[in-house]
Amino acid sequence: MAKKHKGRAIGIDLGTTYSCVAAWEKQNGRAEIIVNDQGNRTTPSFVAFTDSHRFIGDAAKNQAAANPSNTIFDAKRLIGRKYKDPTIENDLKLWPFKVVSGVDDKPMIMVNYKGKEKCLAAEEISSMILTKMKEIAEAYMDSSVNNAVITVPAYFNDSQRKATKDAGIIAGLNVIRIINEPTAAALAYGLQKKANCDNIEVKATAGDTHLGGEDFDNRMVSHLVQEFKRKNGVDITGTPRALRRLRNECEKAKRILSHTNETTIEIDALFQGVDFRFSLTRACFEELNRDLFEKCMEIAQKCLDDAKMKKSKIHDVVLVGGSSRIPKVQSLLQNFFLGKELCKSINPDEAVAFGAAVQAALLSEDYSFVPPLVLVDVTPLSLGIQLKGDLMSVVIPRNTIIPAKRSAVYLTVKDYQSYVTINVYEGERTKASDNNLLGTFPLSGLPLVFKGHPFNVYFELDFDGILKVRAVDKTTGSKNGITITNEKGRLSNAEINRMVKEAALFKEEDKKFKRMVKAKNALDDYIYKMEKAMEDSDVSSMVSPSKKQRIMAAFSEGKALIQNEHETEASVFENYLRSLQNICRPILINKVISGVTDKPMIVVKGQEKRLSPEEISAMVLTKMHSRIYHVYDSQCSVDEQVYEGERMNASDNNLLGVEILPNDVIAEQLKSVLSYMHVDVIAE
Repeated sequence: MAKKHKGRAIGIDLGTTYSCVAAWEKQNGRAEIIVNDQGNRTTPSFVAFTDSHRFIGDAAKNQAAANPSNTIFDAKRLIGRKYKDPTIENDLKLWPFKVVSGVDDKPMIMVNYKGKEKCLAAEEISSMILTKMKEIAEAYMDSSVNNAVITVPAYFNDSQRKATKDAGIIAGLNVIRIINEPTAAALAYGLQKKANCDNIEVKATAGDTHLGGEDFDNRMVSHLVQEFKRKNGVDITGTPRALRRLRNECEKAKRILSHTNETTIEIDALFQGVDFRFSLTRACFEELNRDLFEKCMEIAQKCLDDAKMKKSKIHDVVLVGGSSRIPKVQSLLQNFFLGKELCKSINPDEAVAFGAAVQAALLSEDYSFVPPLVLVDVTPLSLGIQLKGDLMSVVIPRNTIIPAKRSAVYLTVKDYQSYVTINVYEGERTKASDNNLLGTFPLSGLPLVFKGHPFNVYFELDFDGILKVRAVDKTTGSKNGITITNEKGRLSNAEINRMVKEAALFKEEDKKFKRMVKAKNALDDYIYKMEKAMEDSDVSSMVSPSKKQRIMAAFSEGKALIQNEHETEASVFENYLRSLQNICRPILINKVISGVTDKPMIVVKGQEKRLSPEEISAMVLTKMHSRIYHVYDSQCSVDEQVYEGERMNASDNNLLGVEILPNDVIAEQLKSVLSYMHVDVIAE
C-alpha cells in the first residue's frame, strides 16, 4: 500500500509551455484548478531576468520580445539531459538564450541578472516555475503547502524524472510522487466517469520529446523567416527580438486557425523598420506540420501495439493538451480510431493537473471523501543489462505493470572468469551504451571454470520507481546487488543546498520588489487622484494660495521620486505617501462635509456634459437590469474601504428602477465570502 503523507497536497502539471496547479477541495468533493494572480488557470513556463528583477509566468512572457536573450522557456527539454544529447541539438539553434556545456556535460543556461552573468541549471529554472505554482496554491488555500505530485511526460527517463524531483526540492516541495502525464489524465477521466472506475490500469504509454505546441510553432516561424527573406532579402534568424515577436504571432495564429480557415499575421517594424504581413491558411499550416501530424498517428499505433489491443476495443479517445484542439489532429485521430467520436468533455489544458491533484489527495492523510481509486501504472522504458558486444539484454520490458519482479540467467564469456561487472541500463536502443546508464556493480567469487558458467540476475521495481538489482551465483552462493534510486546524473546534496539558498534569496528579492512596486503605484495613484480633485473649483476654493503651492510642490516631488529608477526601497514611497496624505486629508474632510461631489466624467456629443459617478454607475446597472428586468430589489457590492457617504451615493442608483437600500450596499470581500459559502442574501 502506498505511504500516506501528512499535510495538504497539490498536483502540478509542469508543462513545457504552460504549467497548471490544482488541489482537492473537501467542500466540493472534487479537484479544483487554481487561478494565478492574473486570473488565468494556466501559467506560462517562462522565467526572465533583468538588471533589477526576476519575472516568472505571465510577467516573464509579456516582456520576452524586449528581453529575448534573458527570457528562458523550454527548460523541460533540457532537464536531466546532456549538452551533447542529439534531441536538443536543433533546439539550441532556435532558442534566443545561450546554453553552454557545464560540469559532466550538463547544459547550463546563461543569463544576465543585475548586471552580472549567471549560469543556471534547467532544474533551477524549473524550480522557479514550481515555486510560482506553490505560491499560487498557498494564496488560494491561505496556508503553507509542502507536499506535491508533479507530472512528467511518459517518455521521460529516470534521470529526467529525478531531475524534476530535484527541481521540486529546490522549490521547497516534498515531491510525494512523480507520475506520467497520460496517467494523470486517465485519473481525471476516471473520476469524471465515476462508474466502474475503481481501478485504473495503464496498459501502455508512448510519446515523443518533440511533438507539442512549440514544435508546431517552430515550423511556422521557420517558414515565415524564409518568407521575410524572400520578400526583403534579409535573414532574421540571428535576431532574437524579431524572432520572439514572430513566435508570439505564430502562436496566436495557430490558436486562431483551430476555429477559422485563414488568419493574417501582421507585425509592424519587424526588422530594421520593415513591416511584415502574411496570410496563413489552415491548409498551409497543416502542410508545414504534415510529418508531425503523421508522427502522432505512429505513436498512437505504437501504444496500441505495446498494449496488444485492437482499435475496435477502445471505448473512448480522450483529448489532452492544448495541441489536441488542432482540427487536423482531431480528424486524423477520428479516422485512425475508425470514426469513433472523440471525448472532449475534459478541459485539455487542465486534465493533467486535475489528475495530479487526485493522486495527491489519495496519497495524503488529510483528505477524506476522496474516491478510492487504485492506479496501476507501467514502466515507461525497458530495463536490462549490458552484454558482450555492447548489446542490451532487456529484463523488464517497457510498459510492464509496476511493481514488477523479473529474473534472467546469464553465462560467463571467458574461461576461469572469477567476476563479472553488471551494467544496468534503461532504454529501447539495441546498443546498450546508447541507452541511459543507471548503475554498475560487480559479482565476484565465481568458480574458476570454463566459460558458460550460469549466474542469475534479479530485477525488482517498486511503486515509487526504485529499482533493486541483484546478481547471484547459485554454485558458490556469492551475491551482490545495487539499489538504484538513481543518484547518478542527479544534483549532489551540496548543489541542491546551494540552489535552495539561492532560491530563498530570489524569493526575498521578489518580495521586496513587489512591495516596492505596490508602494510606488499607490503613491502614483494618490497623486493622480488628488491632482484631479484640485482641478475642481469647489475644492480649490477651500485651499489658500500658499497651501495650494505647497501641495503642488509636494506632487511634483512625489512624481520625481516615482521617476527615480535608482530608488528601490518600498519604505521611501510608503513614507512619502503618508506625509502626502497628512497634507491632503483636511481638504478631503472639508470636501465631504460641504457635500461637494467630484464629477470627473465628461461626455462629448455635440456639447460638453458633466456626469456624476452615480449617473455613470446607474448606466452600468441599467445594462445589468435589462438582462433581469423582472427583478426590482437588488444588492450592490463596493470596496470595503469605501466610506459611508459613498455607500449612500451607491444606493442612489435606484433611479434606474432597481431599489438598492443603503443596508444592501455591502463590501465586495463579504459578498465573495457569501458566494463561496453558497449563502443567498435577499433584500427585505
